[in-house]
Amino acid sequence: MRPSWKILFAAFLIGLSVLLYALHFWIFRDSHHIFIYLLGDIAFVPIDVLLVALILEHILESKNRQQRLAKLNMVIDAFFSEVGSPLLRLLDVIRCDNPQLGESVALSDSWTDKDFARAKSRWSGTDPSVRAGTIDFLKLRTFLSDKRPFLLGLLENPTLLEHDAATDMLWALFHLTEELIARPHLERFSQADQEHLAGDIHRAYRRVGAGWIDHMRHLKKDYPYLFSLSLRINPFRPGACAEVT
Repeated sequence: MRPSWKILFAAFLIGLSVLLYALHFWIFRDSHHIFIYLLGDIAFVPIDVLLVALILEHILESKNRQQRLAKLNMVIDAFFSEVGSPLLRLLDVIRCDNPQLGESVALSDSWTDKDFARAKSRWSGTDPSVRAGTIDFLKLRTFLSDKRPFLLGLLENPTLLEHDAATDMLWALFHLTEELIARPHLERFSQADQEHLAGDIHRAYRRVGAGWIDHMRHLKKDYPYLFSLSLRINPFRPGACAEVT
């Protein structure tokens, strides 16, 4: 069995070192000097390895974190393009019934991190009412059923599942989807059942809305051209249009 290139390379380096020390002794005939510096160099090797290992580990971890974050943001952008924003637009009646929510999502291109943080706090601190009588359950079920394969595909992405807020959004949407699919006759159900579904919608709406605000802050900071488009098609703004006027 042939030795690996690593073993051969290590043997070459060791042999080269021995050869250089032998050349040093042959020229200067001073073994005392050689062993003093040899022992000093060997003594520093553990410290050298420690410093290099820590620095390299930090650099690699930082790079891996940035790569995971970039991939995560791409997935979240796809989620809002495919599911999140259309869902918020479909449930816009909730915003209409709760005017206080409008202050949290009235984005502008002049917003700063403080504005986004304030909007997120205001949105999270609001408990909007959801009137079951204003929700088109059939249309909502059709929409979520059509998007179910896409949502299932997101579960295969380990990067997304490391993000707690994204995981909460998915769980809320999956639960709402399963509740709606499990009811074959949404045109007739009890008042208590309507209120139960309204609670599931309330949970999904709040979590998707909070995630949307966070995502808009990310786009504003790192991808202003995507933020410009998202601003023009704000799902909370009736009649929003992508065309530049």
